[in-house]
Amino acid sequence: MANVNIRIDYQIKKRAEAIFQQLGLSPTTAITLFYNQVIRTNSIPFELKVDVPNKETIDAINEVNEMEKHPEKHKGSSNIDELLEDINDKKD
Repeated sequence: MANVNIRIDYQIKKRAEAIFQQLGLSPTTAITLFYNQVIRTNSIPFELKVDVPNKETIDAINEVNEMEKHPEKHKGSSNIDELLEDINDKKD
């Protein structure tokens, strides 16, 4: 047998252990199951992926890209007061 020492956020540990208990598993058994799945699948046994930006974020990224391509079509501000004035003018 071998020992594995890890550091993990206390709340994550408590929440996971509550689920292990509902499943009738000790933390040691749960982690052993995880290790065995890694060995069996030769991978992490769940999907890892980067969060995809939502539509609003994608639109904002596209808007910035468009502004960079055509800066002559967009007014810039040289200081915060000028920027706030432009924003307030657009609201009116």
